[in-house]
Amino acid sequence: MIVEIFKTNVQKVTETNYIIAVIKRAFPTYRVNFDLEDCDKILRVEGAELQCDNIIDYVNCLGYTCVRLD
Repeated sequence: MIVEIFKTNVQKVTETNYIIAVIKRAFPTYRVNFDLEDCDKILRVEGAELQCDNIIDYVNCLGYTCVRLD
């Protein structure tokens, strides 16, 4: 399994639920969650073969900032 961490500007749990649903619809095998307590509003995605650029594009298209953290 590969785990990728992304910095976002998501603020509300209702927003996280929507973003997770969109990502899971496109990538049903991914495990997706947010940590809004973290200062970077972390999006964590776990999967066998992650498509980081596609995840970033999905979140950006929903109107949020999403940057992969190294």
